[in-house]
Amino acid sequence: MLEISHLALSLGEQTLLRDLSVQLHPGQVHVIIGPNGTGKTSLLRALFGELKPAAGEVRFHGQSAHDMHLTKWRQLFGYMPQNIQLELDLSVIEVVVLGRLDSLSMRLADEDILAAAKALEALGISHLADRPLYSLSGGQRQMVLFAQVLLRDPRIMMLDEPVSALDLHHQMQLMEHLCQQTLAQQWTTLVVLHDLNLAAQFADQLIVLSGGELQAFGPPAKVLDADLIERLYHVPVQVHHDHAGIPFLRTLRKVELS
Repeated sequence: MLEISHLALSLGEQTLLRDLSVQLHPGQVHVIIGPNGTGKTSLLRALFGELKPAAGEVRFHGQSAHDMHLTKWRQLFGYMPQNIQLELDLSVIEVVVLGRLDSLSMRLADEDILAAAKALEALGISHLADRPLYSLSGGQRQMVLFAQVLLRDPRIMMLDEPVSALDLHHQMQLMEHLCQQTLAQQWTTLVVLHDLNLAAQFADQLIVLSGGELQAFGPPAKVLDADLIERLYHVPVQVHHDHAGIPFLRTLRKVELS
């Protein structure tokens, strides 16, 4: 279990997060939602050790991040930040294999290449294996970088807006694979998403942030309601539920067309 206790983050005089406490369980996908500038990315960066907390503590299975060397702590993570700019003269398969950088030797093992090929196949992008990374579209790069993260054998998986450049088919493919592997590998998974319907469909738990504070935490069916969404996003919505009880949102225009 990943425990976040009374976490506070600040940048100069700006407060990014204050007094955040949640418990995140293995085998579950936790999706972080909230308006822009509310601390979603900052939270991931703090968990990864890129931002030093102003207060609070992070523990994984009882082990405090404060008590571990940063390099050792980061080995727990498969972390895919947003807006990664890579202009590498490497093929896709080579980029994916770099996910095992910590264990690579001077010669690539057959098992590393096979694992990379399986990751590409699972995401439906095997046909890109020999393409140079720089020749790919933004969406294709996102899929390749996700495949790279899969090879890191993480215990904590963190993805920051992983579907922002993907078409509908690949959004579903990435999220389906993430959910399946989270359960199978018992990862503790955190994902930042802006698409509330996608979040509702794939999250086991929603972490709702706004103004640097936790607004709600729990299953989508209990968390997402029209009052909360309208209060946070200042947009009128209708919240419906499908046959499985999963909520989905319909935004409403404020001005009727004549």
